[in-house]
Amino acid sequence: MSIKAIKEPIKSELQDFEILFKESMSSPVPLLDKIMYYIVQRKGKQIRPLFVYLSAKLYQPVNEATHIAASLIELLHTASLVHDDVVDDSHQRRGFFSINALWKNKIAVLVGDYLFSKGMLLALDKEEYKILQIFSRAVKKISEGELLQIEKARKLNINEEVYYEIIKGKTASLIAAACSTGAYSTTRDEDVLKTMWDFGEKVGVAYQIKDDIFDYGSADVGKPKGIDIRDKKMTLPLIHVLAKASHADRRWILKVVKKHNNDPKKVAELIKYVHEHGGIEYASQIMQQYKQEAIGLLDKVADSDVKTALIELVDFVVERKS
Repeated sequence: MSIKAIKEPIKSELQDFEILFKESMSSPVPLLDKIMYYIVQRKGKQIRPLFVYLSAKLYQPVNEATHIAASLIELLHTASLVHDDVVDDSHQRRGFFSINALWKNKIAVLVGDYLFSKGMLLALDKEEYKILQIFSRAVKKISEGELLQIEKARKLNINEEVYYEIIKGKTASLIAAACSTGAYSTTRDEDVLKTMWDFGEKVGVAYQIKDDIFDYGSADVGKPKGIDIRDKKMTLPLIHVLAKASHADRRWILKVVKKHNNDPKKVAELIKYVHEHGGIEYASQIMQQYKQEAIGLLDKVADSDVKTALIELVDFVVERKS
């Protein structure tokens, strides 16, 4: 199913969202307003608001609280991307110049802070404290996940358990918050909120594993990037082959990541090793497992075009080609 078809059951709600989101991005400060316009014009697929609206409409019609949750998550997600580009010293985002590339780091950090504050105020002004609480929990987890990854990158001592802890924080928590707040906007059933958090978290884990696989390339996604190896990030394909490697191979792998991570030839050799020793196959299996577990959590929800679209959205983010 195409992203256009997935949006069909919430088409009118998304039109309202576009208006509210653009309004929430405005600023009386000319420089900020210029940057906000630049961001809005280059927005991505806005996957996270889709999770908010579909999770909400599973239970009851969308309302004002749903719109607030959708706008809040897109503001927080955008803020996290702006800050990520500063942390990673990245000068491109989705094929366009990043904010820090155009306006330098100081302004980019302030823009990220501004977006965070706009999101928080959006919820506070409407007294949606529970929605703010859920998202604040997610932001806390994102920060913890990023810092844990940085800490572990120094020693390269990441096993699968730590890897899942990292990605549940830095990636999955925001999708979990999207699904949980979406559901909260139309139901107050605590069991439902817990289920939708777990659903979003599993989708988020599968989403991140897909990103990790992209870095190693395949017949579907083309030439490998090797960015994770360059940045000394131990992701699931590499963690798996490292765990079952011989002592000599293990020493070689760690040496490449520690000392030769900027050598294209050695990185290519390591990527080839990961492919040949089942790293990509294993990561793909785990990704599919999380995907199926997420979809299984919707078994108790009545069948509808909204449920079908939500399941198709899970398929879309996990099976995407880029």
